[in-house]
Amino acid sequence: MNKLINDPATVVTDALRGVAAAHPELRVDHENHIVCRGDAPVRGKVGLVSGGGSGHEPLHAGFVGPGMLDAACAGEIFTSPVPDQILAATKAVDGGAGVLHIVKNYTGDVMNFEMAAELAEAETGVSVTAVVTDDDVAVQDSLYTAGRRGVGVTVLLEKIAGAAADQGRPLAEVAEVARKVNAEGRSMGVALTSCTVPAAGKPTFELPDGQMELGIGIHGEPGRRRVPTAPAAEIAEMLVSPILADLDFTGGSGVIAFVNGMGATPLLELYVMYHEIATILGKNGIGVARSLVGPYITSLDMAGCSVTLLKADDEILRLWDAPVRTPALRWGV
Repeated sequence: MNKLINDPATVVTDALRGVAAAHPELRVDHENHIVCRGDAPVRGKVGLVSGGGSGHEPLHAGFVGPGMLDAACAGEIFTSPVPDQILAATKAVDGGAGVLHIVKNYTGDVMNFEMAAELAEAETGVSVTAVVTDDDVAVQDSLYTAGRRGVGVTVLLEKIAGAAADQGRPLAEVAEVARKVNAEGRSMGVALTSCTVPAAGKPTFELPDGQMELGIGIHGEPGRRRVPTAPAAEIAEMLVSPILADLDFTGGSGVIAFVNGMGATPLLELYVMYHEIATILGKNGIGVARSLVGPYITSLDMAGCSVTLLKADDEILRLWDAPVRTPALRWGV
């Protein structure tokens, strides 16, 4: 295992020290493994808290800042943050307008965020609402979930809901925007290699040369099926077809098309994939209103990509275009 780490047992702690050193505009609670906006809590604004297992960077800490999250909780590698972490984050961003928890649909995440919300409401009286993302069309249930997994839509939701919160909208409206994004988005991914969890020291699964895992999860979970490696145009079809079969994306204002790298895929290849995906969408009469290409919700050092499509309307696009200033996503400022 060749990795730029000191010790597998301290990799999350060491990485958060790096976040603090690189981004002094953020505030890092090293005891609780929480990254907050430097100006949190913002009085009168709904606070947005998300989090999950580490190893998916820049999700979630990379999306903390004006226009997106107020705080992110970093669990151990591929492990949910514990309720005490989420509770501390909730308290840290409570500006008096309530707090929205953005939770990916993994059993541990859902359970721990629910417990933290109950504790926060009991201890401080803060109003907490949770929105769970479950956009992966690959499988209905997996090793980590009951129901669909929460994947790429999480990134888009954090941006769009973050913009709504920054406008001063009340908690119920911010939550409704978040639910709308989740309902109108779908994702599908493919792995060309496994990832290696530092504590394990070896690949999570074996993938022979010339094979790829279609419908992979972000923790290395099995997908729909293992198939021979194919040209980018064919892989794009394998990813987009199930998404289009699951939700009607025609009409309206087009889609936000997000092609995500899983951690070890060069941007060169992601743009090859984006071209193929845009071509497929065009042939299906689906316009692309906005695009995002890059490694934004990763799986350590896995090679592969995922595709997320979000059905857009004027409101969604206005919120998407609103200014954002975070370590990993920045425009309009």
